[in-house]
Amino acid sequence: MSRPRRAWRLLAATALVTSLAACAASPAITPGTRPNASAGPSRAPSTETDPVRLALKLSSLPGWTAPSSEGGGVFSRPILNDGGAVTWKVLDGANKVLKNYTGSGPVAFGDGSTYTTVPGVLTFRGNNYRDAPVYGSTDIKDKRLQVVWTQTTGDVYAEGSHWAGAGWTGQPLLVNWPKDTKQAMGLTQAQIDNPDFVEVVYPVVDGHVYRLDLATGQQTKPPIDSGFAFKGTGSIDPRGYPLLYSGMGLNQNGSITDGRWRYRIFDLIGNKEVDGWDGSDAGAPRDWGAFDSSSLVNAATDTLIEPAENGLIYKVKLNASFDAAAKKVSVKPEFHKLDYNTPVSSRHGIEGSAAAFRNLMYAGDNDGNIVCWDATTLQVVWVHPTGDDTDASIVLEDDNGTPFIYTGNEMDKRGEAGAKSGPITIQKLNGFTGATVWQYQIDAVYNEAVNGGLMATPVLGTGEVSDLVFFNVAKTGSNKTGTLLALDRKTGAVAWSRALPNFGWSSPLILTGTDGHSYGIFGDSSGLLHLFNPNTGEDYSTLQLSQNIEASPAVYGNMLVVGTYAKKLYGIRIS
Repeated sequence: MSRPRRAWRLLAATALVTSLAACAASPAITPGTRPNASAGPSRAPSTETDPVRLALKLSSLPGWTAPSSEGGGVFSRPILNDGGAVTWKVLDGANKVLKNYTGSGPVAFGDGSTYTTVPGVLTFRGNNYRDAPVYGSTDIKDKRLQVVWTQTTGDVYAEGSHWAGAGWTGQPLLVNWPKDTKQAMGLTQAQIDNPDFVEVVYPVVDGHVYRLDLATGQQTKPPIDSGFAFKGTGSIDPRGYPLLYSGMGLNQNGSITDGRWRYRIFDLIGNKEVDGWDGSDAGAPRDWGAFDSSSLVNAATDTLIEPAENGLIYKVKLNASFDAAAKKVSVKPEFHKLDYNTPVSSRHGIEGSAAAFRNLMYAGDNDGNIVCWDATTLQVVWVHPTGDDTDASIVLEDDNGTPFIYTGNEMDKRGEAGAKSGPITIQKLNGFTGATVWQYQIDAVYNEAVNGGLMATPVLGTGEVSDLVFFNVAKTGSNKTGTLLALDRKTGAVAWSRALPNFGWSSPLILTGTDGHSYGIFGDSSGLLHLFNPNTGEDYSTLQLSQNIEASPAVYGNMLVVGTYAKKLYGIRIS
């Protein structure tokens, strides 16, 4: 959506109750087929991290043709499916157009498992494939969810609405820091000596960054006050440097109605902001400077990639350094920016978080384009139109060296044009070419304030459900209801479909149990957290939290963390 979504006002605070749900008592579930139940991907992950060896030559991609020069540093190429042409240019930090930008060297990511060596979930959905919102295995015996601790947060009034707790995408970061980093940050000796200590780092909509002990919920440091709301998810430097990257989601806060848009870099030793840049960029095609995307940092090249809602994609050489013994960390950003335009570009801007396969990067935008660009040269590789706003982050799958991406759009632009409902399209695309592998459509309701369709990021199945991919789709059938889908990864066939009495924007999780089985978790707009069987869609148990769960949870071992609109962060044990 091109402006901030309005806050939800759904349920008052309710008792925290766990209920064991019998399979027969589950909501309506329509079974389908699982033609590839025993044929999920079995690729062994690569350990390569050298960008020189990882980088793909664009000329080697299937069907590749060189872009056309339009003069003055502007280039173009055809859009898929006769959609016209995409044009783009690369700007430097002073917004000068660079006529032949080639980059100073390859920027390429390895397998998602190599994104960081630090245990935890350090960015939205964990890595550059956006497929790891869970760290480690979970010891599940009772199939229950139980609140262990809560942390009270605040709220803001902005854009004519009320924003509270943690909103979309609002995922916490869970970090098992290296010992020398803990020492540099001045944590307690017990925390420094404990190899199992995990810190929750959580930027939320009251404008604070909360830092908590995952086990107890106790504050490890005082909250950092930025003054303005975070709606998206932050990122921790994957090298274990005590640096947090997170941008503003709103530039209003009560009586302050025109704050300066800002992408912020925080020093977690000094517990303060130390650098960043303005979202109101003179080189941007749009005057809306929010940053909901969770950045990726390429550790090997010291490069941060951050798509923005102002229509630019920022490539930032961080020049980051960390001296643990001296207890000092610093950055000195240098910028290059990609500015692209398509025949349907009227809104501009990216709200979802980019995924990366080697030097190829992917994101959906407010105009309904899926865009693939090269992280090294910032040239656009292909554009796939979807027909409507696409905000859910892309999830990437590596199938024996070929990337495939899973994406879906929402009911937004078509609603503004007068449609009350219509089909949203879930797709699997070839990451090299942008071609559709399969697509699935389901009707969703238009709502100006709270969009229907796919707002939750999909999750790939693992283990016994590695043949499936799961989607939590909002406002299907009515303004209140939703649908949880399990689709076959190879064909898009429906394995099962579950009608939900309350829709959700919160992204689902798949856990790997120590018992060898897979378990799913998702939250909904009534504040209900579900632990379910991903083979069938049936709940094992549920946990009623206070007010709606719009943010996406993250899990470390047996502990889940998520915020709700009740102005609370929850630490929840999975048992």
